[in-house]
Formats: sequence, structure tokens, C-alpha cells
Amino acid sequence: MPHTRLSLIISTYNRPDVLAKALAGVALQTRLPDEVLIADDGSGQSTRVAVESWAKTQPFPVKHLWQEDRGFRKTVILNKSVAAAAGDYLVFTDGDCVPHARYVEDHLAVAEPGFWVQARRSFVGQRFVPQFEPGRTSVFRWMLTGRVTGAAKGIRLPVAIVWRDTAQRGIIGCNFAMWRNDLLAINGFDEDYSGWGGEDSDVGTRLYHLGRPRKFVYAHAIVFHLNHPRLARDPLARGFARLEETIRSGRIRCACGLDQYLNIK
Repeated sequence: MPHTRLSLIISTYNRPDVLAKALAGVALQTRLPDEVLIADDGSGQSTRVAVESWAKTQPFPVKHLWQEDRGFRKTVILNKSVAAAAGDYLVFTDGDCVPHARYVEDHLAVAEPGFWVQARRSFVGQRFVPQFEPGRTSVFRWMLTGRVTGAAKGIRLPVAIVWRDTAQRGIIGCNFAMWRNDLLAINGFDEDYSGWGGEDSDVGTRLYHLGRPRKFVYAHAIVFHLNHPRLARDPLARGFARLEETIRSGRIRCACGLDQYLNIK
């Protein structure tokens, strides 16, 4: 889709070392994003320095959106980032995920009006993360030696493997994409989610209720997740109970969402 303006939104929290690897992967894209937005849920100064330094070397706009660290508030900073995004099509990933060199190109290739896209990730073993270098590390060789796992989700093929569905299985916020107008229609991410758990599936579910099935994509639009211990932030809390209510109710729009930030430029 050559005329689609694509915004890449990368969420992060206090991992400037791995964020630098993710950003290095973005810089190597065969089709660069039209802009990058860093959705920062309260990182320290070292992340700001890393982002500002990288941004100076890129040919596209980079926006660093930051909010105070008051626990896991990823939905809030993502909504603020969506409000500030200029793209027609929004691709979401995390700051601990290195995109394949054809990641943006692939997401544009599978984008289709009336659908949102869920793509996949494979995993770089935690103890090997410091050695992983985007553009230099042979992922295939690392798969053979067990340094990268989930090979079925990490090998890019010439043709994407796609099926269309409305299932809950496999919804992950570190690699999904949707039309900005569809996200506006459901009022973005639901900020009533407290702590981690269920917030990404809630977005996918409300898109289903809007009448937007997903394209579940393998072998294209791949990211490599840099494994790490679970961060000591807010616990799981009530997220999945809220998700079950969204599924049951057929709710399309959330009450506390994107619309409160739409004056952001």
C-alpha cells in the first residue's frame, strides 16, 4: 500500500539497553516508517538520552512521549501516542522487540481495510541478549543453536501465511497493527485496566465488535523479543475479569480512552 502513511509506536519502560537494539532494527528497515513515536511509561533520563541521540540520525520524525512513573499505565501512554500520531496506519511494538529488516514493508503488504493485523514474535534467550546485534546476528544460526526459540514464528517466507478470524488466541500487543480510524472508533485503549493483563486483548475484542476481523499473520512482519525477567511493576490485578466483561457485553467503545487526548498535536 504505497500511499499509506505509517506510524510506528514503540512502548518502553526503563530498558534503554534493549530499546537501543530495537531502534537499531528500525533504522535498518527496507521501507522506513513515516514517523516513530516512543510511548514511554515513566523511564529515567538514560532512556531520554538514548532516544534523542538516535532521533538525530534518522530521516523521519521521532516523537518521545513520556509520562510520570505511577505504576503500569501503558494504556495511557499508548492513547497519548495515538493522539499524537500522524499516520493512517498504526503499527505497535515494544521496546524489547527487534523488528525484522522487512517488518514495516511486510506490515504494509498485509494491511487491508476492514481488518486489523496480528503478527508474531520469536524469542532471544535472556543470557544471549547482550550479544544480539540487529543487522549482524544470524538469526537462523542462532535458531539452530537454541539461542533463538519459536522458529515457526521467526522465519520469514516469501509469501505471508494469513488466515482471518475473530479468535482470542494469540493477541499480543507487541506486534499488532490497525487503521487509525478504527482505533478512533473504539476510543483506543481502555485506561480502566489496572496493571498488566488483558488490555491488548481488549482492543482486539472491541475491534471484533466493531466488525473488524483480524488477519493472523505468520512468516511476515516478524519481531525478535529480547527475553528478560518480568519487571517488578503492578501485578495482574483485575485485567482478565474486565476482558471477560468486554467479550460478554459486546462493548465497542471504552469510556476512558483516546478521546480525552485528541487535541494533542
